[in-house]
Amino acid sequence: MSAMLILVLEAGFALGLLIFFVWWTMFSGRKPEQTNKIRPKRKPTNKKPE
Repeated sequence: MSAMLILVLEAGFALGLLIFFVWWTMFSGRKPEQTNKIRPKRKPTNKKPE
């Protein structure tokens, strides 16, 4: 095989990995049923700023 073909195959493989990793991270976040849960609110503090 020629050196150019090896470089093209390597670049295509790297691009495929990049696309796969971006796709994987886009859809590995919160599930839809987790977004509707109410988060506990923080208690307000009565401290005055200095």
